[in-house]
Amino acid sequence: MSVLNEIQNWFLNQCNDEWEHGFGIKIYTIDNPGWRIKISLEETRLKSESFSRLEIERSENDWIFCWVENKIFNAACGPLNLEEALGIFLKWANEKGTG
Repeated sequence: MSVLNEIQNWFLNQCNDEWEHGFGIKIYTIDNPGWRIKISLEETRLKSESFSRLEIERSENDWIFCWVENKIFNAACGPLNLEEALGIFLKWANEKGTG
């Protein structure tokens, strides 16, 4: 399954007629250039799970930072690392049994 299909399925699995109205997934561009991802963990089985901050710096345009803060999975990444960053989230979610 592709990362896009997996993140769509994770999102759908969280939808319960309430969660999707106040929480969700935000993906937007930043001016480094790059991407920013925010995935709300509130009211999900991941809300209390720990995540070790991850920092990968391969080059000026090839980098990923991931962390959890205030029940939000955060990622910032280079312009070609969006799929990889979402994959890091999905791997963590699957390891915690919530994928």
